[in-house]
Amino acid sequence: KFGPDGYLYIGMGDGGGSGDPSNYAQNITSNLGKMLRIDVDSASPYGIPSTNPYVGIEGNDEIWAIGLRNPWKFSFNRLNGDLWIADVGQGKMEEINKISSPLTAGLNFGWRCYEGTEPYNTNGCASAATMTFPFAEYNHTQGCSITGGYIYTGNLYPALSGKYIFADYCKNRLGTVNENGTITYTAFFENTNSFSTFGEDKNGELYVANIDNGNIY
Repeated sequence: KFGPDGYLYIGMGDGGGSGDPSNYAQNITSNLGKMLRIDVDSASPYGIPSTNPYVGIEGNDEIWAIGLRNPWKFSFNRLNGDLWIADVGQGKMEEINKISSPLTAGLNFGWRCYEGTEPYNTNGCASAATMTFPFAEYNHTQGCSITGGYIYTGNLYPALSGKYIFADYCKNRLGTVNENGTITYTAFFENTNSFSTFGEDKNGELYVANIDNGNIY
């Protein structure tokens, strides 16, 4: 997705393997487990923004942030440029990250050292004080695989204004996150499951797709 700075952001999973055994997400010479940022206008096939954190030093120039497991998915608030990243957990926690605009480069979202705020494998990891922990999280009693959505900026549902809307692949309901990071769930929907992705139109109205039956709601 294109960010408010005009650059293209690319969410990369850690490449598979339970628990990221190769530690790709923390390895700055691998693009796996990262958020990348490139400039599609300045060069062919692309250029590197000069403010990417590893430009001119050790680390891949494309990297904008590290420590992600599987960012499914991420979005920008179309009104203020905040970045929201839903990161799928390993076996215990699902997380929602919020990066306020103007966006800070070089953040470390913690994986594989932490799964959400829970220590996972801290062997050889940097201090927790150097990491950015989730704005909101939930454990696997509430789901199994987060499907990230958007901040609602539409007009049809005023009560949802300013709330982050998301889903979970294993639960036939939607979740909302308010400005304090508190999660609230809708009632369960009947005859539907496996919400896999969201979309947003030019008016800020939201759509959610169901991979089981192919419907878009």
